[in-house]
Amino acid sequence: MCSPPLRVVYVATARPEDEEMLARIERHRGDRPGGWKTIEEPRALAAAIRRASPDADVILIDCLTVWLSNLCWELRDRAATEIECAAMAEIDEIATAAEKCRVILVSNDVGSGIVPDNPVGRSFRDFQGLVNQRAAAAAQHVFLTVAGIPLRIKPNQPEALAP
Repeated sequence: MCSPPLRVVYVATARPEDEEMLARIERHRGDRPGGWKTIEEPRALAAAIRRASPDADVILIDCLTVWLSNLCWELRDRAATEIECAAMAEIDEIATAAEKCRVILVSNDVGSGIVPDNPVGRSFRDFQGLVNQRAAAAAQHVFLTVAGIPLRIKPNQPEALAP
């Protein structure tokens, strides 16, 4: 007996604001399996999860980095502390919404690169690190993918030959 295919909802956070980004979005659309439902939601991720969860086995959010960029742009005239509070509140709402379904969050580790040479870049890098930490703390499983190879971060696996 075969089990039915997973009902996957893909939540895309990118905005097609220029030709290059539009081309990226079109490539991503073409790469997705035909059976996946797509929701294009640049900001309200927790609300998208709540809307999609009754009809989904898995919700894939791609990605928190682009979402944070959208948030920072919308709140660009606000204080850094206000942007940070808004980001943390949305991550907390995502964690609550994800209690009712399986949610996979994709994010980038922008802190592994060089330190940006400007205050806006450094603030974004700091915000992204905080967002990733908050999301990872709430997650049951965390993987870091390097060169296409997933490395389990959480839960930790015990060493086979512990000293």
